[in-house]
Amino acid sequence: MYHADVQADFSVECGADNECLEIPWSSGDGLVRYADLRRQPELIDSIEEARNFPELREFLKMVNAPTSALQSAKCDAWFTTELNAEEEIFGAPAKFGSYVDVIFADAASRSALSTHEHLARDLVRLLARAPEMPAAAEFLIRRAWFHYPSAGRQPIEGFYLTCYVFGYGSDEEQSRKLWDIALKLFANAMVQISAKLRAAETGQHQL
Repeated sequence: MYHADVQADFSVECGADNECLEIPWSSGDGLVRYADLRRQPELIDSIEEARNFPELREFLKMVNAPTSALQSAKCDAWFTTELNAEEEIFGAPAKFGSYVDVIFADAASRSALSTHEHLARDLVRLLARAPEMPAAAEFLIRRAWFHYPSAGRQPIEGFYLTCYVFGYGSDEEQSRKLWDIALKLFANAMVQISAKLRAAETGQHQL
């Protein structure tokens, strides 16, 4: 684990029993499904979490922007008073949290574990520069299966990053405000990393 002042860390969870993601995905009843917000940004209004949480909506718009090196695959947000022992350090009885699954926009990068590890390390490093506050971020590198039309029925194995962000407070209002601040810090880190990744891609294309 790698720790920072905003209590950020990352880990790799690619074992046989760990969670994985099919892209595109859909719920068992087909009522909820993957939306490619990078290619179809207008679909953001079809995502319930984006409609219910304006803070998350803004993050989704940012991470799926044409200038971003990443894009979203799945998300959720919630409030809870159920905290684990590790969260007692924040001295708060409640938390507001969210997760966003992100993948690289560049298909070649999706299959490189080292690229995802560099991304997670850079996120932790940038969040370490933020002022200390009752908030936390956790990044989990997990296995994904990408279904490309050109590949036929055979999915391509790769990875994705689950990004958790939490704010801790005395009640829902306070914890949500702190979550919003932490989410904006996370968004700023994403923008900086995307700029670096896009610059590197441009340099490679010019060689």
